[in-house]
Amino acid sequence: MEKFWTWRGKYFGYRDGDELRTYTGIHVGRFYGDEIYGSNGYYLGEIKNEKRLITKTNKKNRRKSRFNPRIRRSSRSKYSNYSGYAMYAGYEDFPDPDHFNNQ
Repeated sequence: MEKFWTWRGKYFGYRDGDELRTYTGIHVGRFYGDEIYGSNGYYLGEIKNEKRLITKTNKKNRRKSRFNPRIRRSSRSKYSNYSGYAMYAGYEDFPDPDHFNNQ
């Protein structure tokens, strides 16, 4: 199981197979290679520097197949946040894991 942090350094969650889950257990995305797409099929972001999640703004209109999120799992330990990286031009930080709490 791989663990991921946002580009700004906030602990996000983990990968389980082709699923991206928040540390609270919510299934928020599906991996297609290093890219991640939400349940509505739209691009959420991608992996950079092995463990960081970031969103390339000009890819936000890309789509893959929709999917029904799997059942929420129990929360995992929340790991410490890291220092953030300087943002690349044309990118923005991956959505915060708390953004997905009401979905």
